[in-house]
Amino acid sequence: MATHTSIDETTLGNLLELSRLSADSTNLTILKKQVDEIIGYFEVLSKYDDSENPYDAYPTTEADKLREDEIVAGLAMSDVKKVSKDFMDGYFQVPKVLGEGA
Repeated sequence: MATHTSIDETTLGNLLELSRLSADSTNLTILKKQVDEIIGYFEVLSKYDDSENPYDAYPTTEADKLREDEIVAGLAMSDVKKVSKDFMDGYFQVPKVLGEGA
């Protein structure tokens, strides 16, 4: 395990850029010390065994299994006409939504 005791200036500059901070508006000495402390916390956490998968506690689902992309026949026009009595000339008649109250 590599021990990382201090962050270099290049990495600190990259962190500033990613966080949209400017070096002028930030006390770099304090920020560098805080980032070094955070890295130290990760080094402490890395000493613990994390080989157990936390997701093993949950049952698996079929959500990630998607259907195959295959073309299937659609509804026949005679079947579509049976869906509603308000079907005429290939369209469904719906209530008027424009005009009053729109």
